[in-house]
Amino acid sequence: MKKTYITLLICSLGFAGCNKFDDEINTDPNRPSQASGTQLIANAELSLSGLSSVPAAQFMAQYLSETQYPVGSLYPDGGTSFYGLYQGPLMNLETVLKSTTLSANEGLVVNQQAVAKILKAYYMWHITDRWGDVPYTEALKGVDDFKPAYDTQQSIYNSLFALLDEANAGIATGTISNDIVYGGDMTKWKKLGNTIRLLMALRLSQVDAAKGNAEFNKALTAGIMTSNADNMVFKHLADAANQSYWFGQVVNQNREWWALTDNLVNMLKPVSDPRLAVYGKPTKKDASFTGLRFGTEVGMNVTDFSLLGAAIHAQAQQIHLVTYAQTLFARAEAAKLGWIAGGDVTAKTNYDAAIQASVLQWTGVTTGAAALITQPGVVYSPATALEQIGNQRYIHLFMNGYEAWAEWRRTGFPSNLITPKGKAIPTRNAYPPNETFTNKDNYTAAVTRALGGKDDLYGKVWWDK
Repeated sequence: MKKTYITLLICSLGFAGCNKFDDEINTDPNRPSQASGTQLIANAELSLSGLSSVPAAQFMAQYLSETQYPVGSLYPDGGTSFYGLYQGPLMNLETVLKSTTLSANEGLVVNQQAVAKILKAYYMWHITDRWGDVPYTEALKGVDDFKPAYDTQQSIYNSLFALLDEANAGIATGTISNDIVYGGDMTKWKKLGNTIRLLMALRLSQVDAAKGNAEFNKALTAGIMTSNADNMVFKHLADAANQSYWFGQVVNQNREWWALTDNLVNMLKPVSDPRLAVYGKPTKKDASFTGLRFGTEVGMNVTDFSLLGAAIHAQAQQIHLVTYAQTLFARAEAAKLGWIAGGDVTAKTNYDAAIQASVLQWTGVTTGAAALITQPGVVYSPATALEQIGNQRYIHLFMNGYEAWAEWRRTGFPSNLITPKGKAIPTRNAYPPNETFTNKDNYTAAVTRALGGKDDLYGKVWWDK
């Protein structure tokens, strides 16, 4: 009451700036009312860990088995929500892209927009590869459109290729502020955008090889990742507010609920793969590396099987989302497919380099990598090259389950994944149940057009042929 009275008294006496004074005394300087462009980008980046750090992702790729309470590994029916991705990171990025008030004090506006475009493309690529046809053109309009139409996955891919072109062309010399992925380094963002385009292009190998080939080579020309230093990494911190999901589960809550699958261990152990000791721990029973059969409901315990490795559930765990090794595996496959020159010679060079880059990424050293690429079954063979590339890519993508699942759907490798209790491995996520009444007409049109009228786990996304 006293503050209000004094304010009114000052105004009544004709002091200039009354409105400004009132605004200032009623504003908390530590809680800005509007986020800046780079703050919105940083907030969108904070959601990146969720694309990997969930058990459901690892079950789709069969990296982990449940040591007790098996549910997710049995592939229960039902929809999965994508609302959080639209309402969170994508809405933040769209706000940046539509803003007319971005501040150059946080870095060149064109660079802020380019980063927002690259991240938007990455999130939308993730969404469409999981669900198939999803809202894109009419999405992210807020109160102006609560019922967006679903775009075809093919049209979304084309739109994302164009978006990444725009980002690549727009990047200028300079940095941006508040970037928790690359520290504002636009050279690395440029490489990331082109690498995403490269990997997206390879996804078209079975459905539109001509388009895939063209986009693949466009990405190579524009410049992709050239070392592990270019990897897109989400870095958790050694504090409770920013720690990894797996630390919270395994360490804080003492949930030893996950062990390596026997399929994965059996791919690594016979060839003395140095990554195995990072991925998992020796068993408590006899200090061996032993996997647990995926989806099993009998004989489960935390003693006889290899649980998650200490590095995987570290508080400050790093999540490698898009990596140099992936580009090398992609180039190896492209050479074998004839998309780039060199045939088996180029394929082998990139395949060997990919394994070595993966070992370095996961272990911090190259020890054991040279021996690994000479092991039976691992050494490059022209007759089985595509399978070997697929298998080694799968091993490399450990704990990036949704990406590994997408590559398995595209290539069929590894071919040793199992059907728990006879339940086939899903080929997509079903739509959120709420769509049947909040966006019924558009939902029904998409299900009819792309899925033959049945929204379940076993329809096929566009590129999965």
